[in-house]
Amino acid sequence: MVQNVGRIFLLAAVAVAFIGDSQGANILGLFPSLSPSHLIIQMSAAKALAEQGHNVTVVTVLKPAVTHKDINVIQVPLTKEEAASMSAIIEKMSKNDNKNMLTTMFRMIGQMGFMFDKMADALKDPRVRGLYENKDNKFELVLSGFFMNEYQMGFAKKVNAPLIVVATMPPNLLLNFLIGNPEEIAYVPSINDSLERGQGMSFKQRISGFIMSLGFRVFGKVLEYRNKNSYKELFGDDPNMPEYSEMMKNVSLVFFASHAISEGPIRPNVPGVIEIGGIQVKDTPAPLPKNMAEFLGNATDGAILLSLGSNVQGSHLSPDTVQKMFNVLSKLKQRVIWKWEDLDKTPGKSDNILYSKWLPQDDILAHPKIKLFINHAGKGGITEAQYHGKPMLSLPVFGDQPANADAMVKKGFGLTQSLLTLEEQPFREGIEEVLSNTKYAQTVSTFSKLYRDRPLTARESVIYWSEYVIRHHGAAHLQSPLVHMSFVAANNLDVFALLAIILVVFLLLTKAVIKFIIRKLSSKTKKVKKQ
Repeated sequence: MVQNVGRIFLLAAVAVAFIGDSQGANILGLFPSLSPSHLIIQMSAAKALAEQGHNVTVVTVLKPAVTHKDINVIQVPLTKEEAASMSAIIEKMSKNDNKNMLTTMFRMIGQMGFMFDKMADALKDPRVRGLYENKDNKFELVLSGFFMNEYQMGFAKKVNAPLIVVATMPPNLLLNFLIGNPEEIAYVPSINDSLERGQGMSFKQRISGFIMSLGFRVFGKVLEYRNKNSYKELFGDDPNMPEYSEMMKNVSLVFFASHAISEGPIRPNVPGVIEIGGIQVKDTPAPLPKNMAEFLGNATDGAILLSLGSNVQGSHLSPDTVQKMFNVLSKLKQRVIWKWEDLDKTPGKSDNILYSKWLPQDDILAHPKIKLFINHAGKGGITEAQYHGKPMLSLPVFGDQPANADAMVKKGFGLTQSLLTLEEQPFREGIEEVLSNTKYAQTVSTFSKLYRDRPLTARESVIYWSEYVIRHHGAAHLQSPLVHMSFVAANNLDVFALLAIILVVFLLLTKAVIKFIIRKLSSKTKKVKKQ
């Protein structure tokens, strides 16, 4: 009997091992974005798949902050000169008024040409090209990290694998066309606007949304021109590669870093929209470094986390702004953990401030002593604060940050101020208001419960839908017909044109008939008079 039971357990163990091995797929992640915050979200998705037992290979330019022992990272790093150029661009952008995202993006095209070039150059690296030139390499899925680099989606065709795009933003005008997601600009706010709960879009917002949509179309055409050139440069020597426009129709799904049910906006989405907002948040926080754990453990009056993200560094800010921030923070009774890169040149010394050039932000925000998060309104940071129920004071810098901060304020999670015009008294009053008024903490804490309430966690969604695409060798059956339709057909312009022609012909015929009848009646009247 014991022998039989032992045999059953052995067979079960072998079966489990066999099944696990058979399910492990080879997955390729293309994440060459020069934004560390983008890479965190993209690598978090890759990590979820590696933890599931899949074999993941990732191409990056930056060194990932999130990784896994079973992820093979191929890094094509920046040169010192390129890193300095990138830093100079970020510094310049952080000192400009960048409230309008569309304006910022057009400015980026001129200022950050080398960024686009570097992402394309990463795919030319011999190690990266070897991924498809070596016919022994087999991939069942390609994850393409989106940063206005659609040309790299051609890599999926080179390795003959289905494609999922990983976007670090909600559904928007830059991405909807990939999966035929409707824009619906009459009631879905643009990427640079937000709505309060229970309200529709005002006339002013609809005008703004219409103008934004036109602007994004122009911006999209400029990007398309660059992307086509990069696509031709990378893959033009292969006669088996499809035309750029045809290649763009091969997206199975898009992973969006959002959760519309809780965050909004409420809008129609096609099945190809899979929301994974919060993918970078750990299910269980990791232990903090000893110095941070002790610092927070002794924070009898609570603590504040200050981080302006991974792109903007302390050296990018004006010394006057930094001094004003220090003057306020050093006088608080709360303890402050301040992300600061140059520990040899800190803003000043104070017993209540701990500087660190690297922060386990998600783990710190999970700590019960944290009472306020001062941030730059990056999507990742706001997501983590929402998840952990921490109120915020946002100091947006550029891109989507002003819109993110505005949306956060409208939801009642905190306040926002201008980093460029920061003054001590308003900064101090903003901090004190969020800390002392419990409505902010209560509102974001309530939202945290809503944000977490999902049929699948973000991690489970990544795993399920990635494996779904692998099982079915793509998801063409989920594609919206809109992907394969022209602008004219998708908007029924040809139907309206036909109706207009019919109407015009009908009116002309009616006019001709009426004239004919009038002439006949007039002719008869004249004959009667002559008689």
